[in-house]
Amino acid sequence: MNAKIQKWGNSLGLRIPKPFADEVGLEEQGEVELTLVRGTLVIRPILPPAFTLEGLLSGVTKRNRHDEVESGAPVGREVW
Repeated sequence: MNAKIQKWGNSLGLRIPKPFADEVGLEEQGEVELTLVRGTLVIRPILPPAFTLEGLLSGVTKRNRHDEVESGAPVGREVW
């Protein structure tokens, strides 16, 4: 697919077709990394890290774990 470079203020801009953006996970205001590889412009999305339960729980230790917190008597149909 061919695209045209357009002037945006003092910079140049490139529109990324929606199917391409969707495939790599780009969203409006998302960040990308621009690099040059042997004279070729490479654009890579900077995606947030994927969290996993195991990864999150690996940060829990006896030192940073808190005791139960009293939140008052049951309200409505809560059963304890």
